[in-house]
Amino acid sequence: MPTKVILFFALFIFIAAMPKDAYQLYNKEGKTTTYEQLLKQAADADIVLFGELHNNPICHWLQLELTSELFEKVGKNLTLGAEMFETDNQLLLNEYLNGLISRKSFEEEARLWKNYTTDYKPLVEFAKTNQLPFIATNIPRRYASAVFNNGIEHLQQLSPQAQQFIAPVPFEIDITLPGYQAMLQMGGHGTANSQNMPKAQAAKDATMAHFILQNWKKGKLFVHFNGAYHSNHYEGIVWYLKKQNPNLRIITISSVEQSDINSLLPDNLQLADFIICTPEKMTKTH
Repeated sequence: MPTKVILFFALFIFIAAMPKDAYQLYNKEGKTTTYEQLLKQAADADIVLFGELHNNPICHWLQLELTSELFEKVGKNLTLGAEMFETDNQLLLNEYLNGLISRKSFEEEARLWKNYTTDYKPLVEFAKTNQLPFIATNIPRRYASAVFNNGIEHLQQLSPQAQQFIAPVPFEIDITLPGYQAMLQMGGHGTANSQNMPKAQAAKDATMAHFILQNWKKGKLFVHFNGAYHSNHYEGIVWYLKKQNPNLRIITISSVEQSDINSLLPDNLQLADFIICTPEKMTKTH
């Protein structure tokens, strides 16, 4: 067999055998960085907002890895919280974490997301095993739906008992923020519901920020898990956190998918302090 043919086949076999990276980590400028750098900066923060793609397995794996290694560094100074749990389910969550109710009772009654078992249960069980607080931060969906249907003013008509589950009303909404403007464009301008879409989003962001701060103390570390769009471009939750406490040290993480993860696309720059880039073909959890 000619030498060139042998070399060609050898090169082909070498390329085929090369490992495929599951993700690449970037900083906001699009320069590659390391998980070790993320861990270091996260451990020094007051609040870490881990913005995920809800069905991406790499996001969920890294969430558990980061939580575990942060616990090794800060111990009981760690508090977890998540968009995936609504504030009126905090009692159920606390009862389960403290061993007062069964796993079955908790999982049947807590209005869990359909991917809870694969994606969020490991985080809850980690908190339970290590006796860490886990905070339900999201506005109950019935109230977000009410804002979408009736406007933000509708929240002020709720009873005092209901209002304890949302950010104190009335709260400021800056509808000019690019993220909210994008939602307006996506929903169109023709109906009241489309106009209320970013307001419902703001109600979620404000409520999550409120319950994060309500459960954070100086010297502690709060790690919050949310959809990336709730903290991308330092808007959403970040905006509300900074409005209440401009001195907070906040580290944001975002997640994107690309056909090629070897360089970050221009549209994905400046999303967050750290950006997890995974292949578009990555398998989904649901």
